[in-house]
Formats: sequence, C-alpha cells, structure tokens
Amino acid sequence: MTVRRVYIVAGELSGDNLGTGLMRALKARHPDVEFRGIGGPGMIAEGMESRFPLETLSVMGLVEVIKHLPELIRVRRSLRRDALAWQPDIMIGIDAPDFNLGLERQLREAGITTAHYVSPTVWAWRQGRIKGIARSVDAMLTFLPFEAAFYARHRVPVAFVGHPLADELPLTNDRAMARAALGLDADTAVLALLPGSRANEIRFLGDTFLDAAEQLCRVRPGLQVVIPAATPKRHEELRALLAA
Repeated sequence: MTVRRVYIVAGELSGDNLGTGLMRALKARHPDVEFRGIGGPGMIAEGMESRFPLETLSVMGLVEVIKHLPELIRVRRSLRRDALAWQPDIMIGIDAPDFNLGLERQLREAGITTAHYVSPTVWAWRQGRIKGIARSVDAMLTFLPFEAAFYARHRVPVAFVGHPLADELPLTNDRAMARAALGLDADTAVLALLPGSRANEIRFLGDTFLDAAEQLCRVRPGLQVVIPAATPKRHEELRALLAA
C-alpha cells in the first residue's frame, strides 16, 4: 500500500518526539509522503505542515482545561474540516487521548482510517473507555506487549510497536560517564528536579520544586542539583525562576 498523505496530531513535546521518529520511518518507506496536522519543532523539521502551534494542546489540570475549552473545541473543529478537505490516507493521533480520540472518531465516521499512537492507561482504570476507543480507531499502537494483549482481548485491532527509546538508550547505564558529561562530581549525591516540558508546569510548580531543593540542600550540604530543560524556551523560564 502506498501512503501519500498522513494527518498527525501531537499534543505536547513528548508527542513531537514520537511523531518525529514516526515521520522518519514513514518517509523511509514512502519517500513522497506528505504530513499535515499539529506538530512541534522536530516534526516540522521532518516536513510537517503544522496547522496550529504545538502548545495549543499543552494544557494541564481541570482549571486550565476549562479555561481553554472553547479554544480546544475550535481547534478540533478546524482540524476536522482541514483533514476532511485534505483527505489523508490515515490520521494518527499521538497520545492526548481526551483531544485526539474525539477527533479520530469524527474522522473515522467520515471514512478516514485512524490510528492512535500511545495507549491511554485504560487497562489500569476506567476500562469502560475501551468502547469509545473501539469506535474511534482502526488500530491502536502500543508501547508495551501487555497493552496489546489487553486490546486483543477486547477485539480492538492493535499493533505492539515498542518504545522508540529502546533503540536510543543503552541497556546498561554508565553513571560515571553520565556525571562526567554533566560536569558533576563523581562521588557527591545528586538531586534531579524534573518539572516537565509544559510552560504551566514551570509556572505553577517551579517554586515548589526549588523550595524542596533548598530544604534538601540544608539537610545535605554539598548536594548537587540538576534540572533538565525540555526546550530552549523552558531553559529560559527556568533560568528566570532561579534568578528571581
């Protein structure tokens, strides 16, 4: 089967990373394939025509979702119209199930093949969601084998594709090499603060993270603290937070 047009919707930076790898794999098999939807810098670099900024869907928490609900509804309607006009061979939603599954269902009902990449944790809680998922997708793409088995038991078409990080990370960790690469002392304890990739996570949780780190540093003098920044913009925000 020749794939010429693929509509992909990613909801945040992790989805952009997954989408970038997915696009590369599809281009290797179908060199002339075109991509459209929502993507971040990685997906855009691979040729995605992003209809909205990636940050449009990166909201968290009940209050933020309610605040942005009219905008999210408008975006989903716009994407639906855009996809129906473009007529892709397949639409793939990456994670963001609350947004993507509804869009996938609308497009599937209109005759467009759909897939969802990254299973919701339906196997762990609210298993009744499986009925809605079955109506929304022609295939579920899972990271883990037991997820695929769960969908197979419920007669939802599924493919276990594995996690792309399995191809990038070594099977064993070299702690000394990692510390040297980060400029950390070889023997001193290290505290990693992991605030996330969303702007609101930095805005609302950043001070709490830093307060916790300060308390731990008082208990453990000399403690080394590292904070990974998901993007250059998050790096700027973290630097501003540390300088405040």
